[in-house]
Amino acid sequence: MAYDLTLAARIADLLKGQRGAQQKQMFGGVCFLLRGNMCCGVAGKKLMVRVGKEQYESALQKPHAKPMDLTGRPLRGFVFVMPQGVRTRKALKAWADLGVRYATSLPAKRKSG
Repeated sequence: MAYDLTLAARIADLLKGQRGAQQKQMFGGVCFLLRGNMCCGVAGKKLMVRVGKEQYESALQKPHAKPMDLTGRPLRGFVFVMPQGVRTRKALKAWADLGVRYATSLPAKRKSG
């Protein structure tokens, strides 16, 4: 599945100052990880945001947010944000910050190998 390279570049720009940030192909798109934990990504033209189970319901109440469903069963703790919900830098940053807050609340994952 192709993904929106422009949206991915916009996210990369927002996260460039984050310690331990990396990009990885996942979910048929690209994901951005902080200290090994996914915070957000791009699938097709949609933004994926890992908000956590505690923030899941409130995130779904925001404009243009939908349950992240890749298999016919929504993945709780993750939301899709439709393209119209991230048109501006401010809107994209608000969503990315939500993902960053959740990812950085988790313990860093150790690298295997």
